[in-house]
Amino acid sequence: MERPDWAPEGIDLSKPSVARAYDYWLGGSHNFAIDREFARQAIAAVPDLRLVARANREFLHRAVRFMIDMGIRQFLDIGSGIPTVGNVHEIAQTIVPDARVVYVDIDPVAVAHSEQILSDNEFAAAIHEDLRRPEVILDHPATRALLDLNQPVGLLLASVVHAIPDEDDPYGILNRLRTALCPGSYVAISHVTTDSRPQEMGEGARLSGRTTTPVTARTRAQVERFFDGLELVEPGVVWSPLWRPESPEDVGDHPERMSFYVGVGRTA
Repeated sequence: MERPDWAPEGIDLSKPSVARAYDYWLGGSHNFAIDREFARQAIAAVPDLRLVARANREFLHRAVRFMIDMGIRQFLDIGSGIPTVGNVHEIAQTIVPDARVVYVDIDPVAVAHSEQILSDNEFAAAIHEDLRRPEVILDHPATRALLDLNQPVGLLLASVVHAIPDEDDPYGILNRLRTALCPGSYVAISHVTTDSRPQEMGEGARLSGRTTTPVTARTRAQVERFFDGLELVEPGVVWSPLWRPESPEDVGDHPERMSFYVGVGRTA
């Protein structure tokens, strides 16, 4: 296929990317035909998948605003994906103009597009790295330049931990990240589950096996375990629309259909 001028060289176009499919579900344009084919197949399995993606994104927005209210002025967003309207730096810097943000993603398109958007922003950067290498992320020159790990950090892990299979020890990875954060930091996690819709979301998870980052859906108890060692912020681990909604209309009649468990914890 013809490579768009915004696409960096060397991208593997033989497999779809969840980051680029997510961009498609949110109405973005930085995706390839193979991503759109996968995204449409996933929608066939989960017809309200666009709503699910949007609810997950809205949780991220609320979590960032909450952390700002709690005094957080620097953010590490791992699995940040392709920039869309309402990115972390846009939300944070609207409230605190010098808030600092480091975006991390494994997808080269996500990183390249982020770099374009952030070219004139001295308080934000994007790096190409893998959640499975937390020490490399924390020691990256961009991270060291922008974030002071001796001060509280907002660690954002939206829709990324489920890309780490059990054999890669996701609990150990998160523990290594958590222990690098000083007291008063916050960790936000959103994670897909098949608990409420085993057939539909199970098929969606199965389809993700075709992508570069297959999904491992987990139960509520398994997601709660990611917050071990943290002080859970109320209301705890809940369906994505139920985490501090801004209005009753944001919750809807069936929040469980959004099929993401979310939560925020604080380091002691």
